[in-house]
Amino acid sequence: MQEMSYLQDHSKLEALTKAVLISILAIAIVLSNFLIIATYANFKGPTEVINYYLLSLAVADLLCGLLVVPFSVYPALTGEWMYGDVVCRFTGYLEVTLWAVSVYTFMWISVDRYLAVRKPLRYETVQTKTRCQCWMAFTWISAALLCCPPILGYTIPLKDNVAHICMLDWGNIAAYSVTLAILVLGPSVISIVHNYSYIFIMMRKLKSGEPIHDKEYATALAENLSNPSHMMSFVLVFAFWMSWLPWIFLRLYETVTGEIVQNTLINFGVVWVGVLNSFWKIIIMTTMLPQFRIALRVFCLTICCKTKGRLQAELIGLDPDD
Repeated sequence: MQEMSYLQDHSKLEALTKAVLISILAIAIVLSNFLIIATYANFKGPTEVINYYLLSLAVADLLCGLLVVPFSVYPALTGEWMYGDVVCRFTGYLEVTLWAVSVYTFMWISVDRYLAVRKPLRYETVQTKTRCQCWMAFTWISAALLCCPPILGYTIPLKDNVAHICMLDWGNIAAYSVTLAILVLGPSVISIVHNYSYIFIMMRKLKSGEPIHDKEYATALAENLSNPSHMMSFVLVFAFWMSWLPWIFLRLYETVTGEIVQNTLINFGVVWVGVLNSFWKIIIMTTMLPQFRIALRVFCLTICCKTKGRLQAELIGLDPDD
């Protein structure tokens, strides 16, 4: 009897702990990404094209924090999905779509950084604000359309009562699922590997003093490579894949061996470590981007005291009310 009571208490404590962790994660994701969006919206000084890609990532993560993560809090307490199939299908669709948007956006970031290094003298004419916005619009529309077949009723939603999330059953449309994986992961992974390999090779050449084309090109290249956004963007990509690799490896292991891992802690952990990636962005950007730190400082001072915010903006040659 005492053992049964202990198990019940342990189960309740585990459920409560999971619910609290998911709640904290939801709040952290929403606040951090709202802060990124608000900071860039408030920033009126000169801005880089890469900032539009970072905004796209922040919007995707904000939607995840608002429309996906909160729905897992109550199921974590009760152990069952309580919202019905419609909400389950919707959150499952959002999970895949927002993940695809993030993967595609990282691809465009790597292309942007590659062009900055490959064509330093023509970068500003090749990568314009309008072109960047068009690519982002294309990314969101294509991701939304590519991931829509399961939500149209071709599959049933699957409720994961261990990780307390809903997923779409892609197994019933295996051919389409494989095609979608190739379309999303193929170009993205190849572009990221190729582009950052080229960037690091050029960094090494410049550091070693190897002759690189003419003097004007070498000067422009050195100036572009000194931009901290190259390393920051690589760290963002690295953090994203490191967050999701445990889940990917677990799924591959189960598929190859046919053995289902029953450990609830592992199954819960790999999912939410992946979702945790939506929070790391503000830490990486604050640590590695001086321009973002300045913009964040201006935004915070503007919120706390408009006069101080204006004074701080004037000190760095900006005006938040322009």
